[in-house]
Amino acid sequence: MTAFRVGQGFDVHRFAAPEDGRPLLLMGCVIPHDRGLTGHSDADVMLHALMDALLGAAGLGDIGQHFPDTDSAYLGANSAHLLTRVMGDLAERGWQVVNADVCLIGERPKIGPYRLQMRDRIAPLLGLSADALNVKATTTERLGFTGRGEGLAAQAVVLVQRS
Repeated sequence: MTAFRVGQGFDVHRFAAPEDGRPLLLMGCVIPHDRGLTGHSDADVMLHALMDALLGAAGLGDIGQHFPDTDSAYLGANSAHLLTRVMGDLAERGWQVVNADVCLIGERPKIGPYRLQMRDRIAPLLGLSADALNVKATTTERLGFTGRGEGLAAQAVVLVQRS
C-alpha cells in the first residue's frame, strides 16, 4: 500500500540594503537584481518555503527546528545544501517527492527568464524529472510589503509518497 501526504510551506525575507552587496539567490540560482535578501543563511526564500513543505509533508516539523537561526553553524548556509539534508531525512523515513510547485511572491525581480534554470538546478536534488517541479511567480498588485518592494515571499506545495 502506498501512502501519500501533502505539505505546504511559506517564507518571507526582506531585501538587504544595496550597499550590503548580497546576491539574490532564488531556487539555488543567482538572479540579477540590485538587492539580495537578508537572513541568517543565504535567505533563498523559495528554497526555504520548499523545505518547509517537504518537512511538513513528512511530519518532521519546520526548517527553524532543523536549522535554527540561533546556531552559527548555519550563518550564511547554502540553502541548496540544506535541501539535500532535508531530502536525506525524508529518504531515511521512506518518503520520496512526487511533485512540487513553488511560487515567488513579489513585484520584482521578474523570474520568467530564469524559471527553467531554477527548475533544472533543483529538480535533481528532489529526485524529480524537470516536469514534476513547477516554478512560478505572482505579484500582489503593489499591495503590502512585497508590493512596496520591501522583500519577497514564497509558498510551496509538495506531494510525497511512501511505499
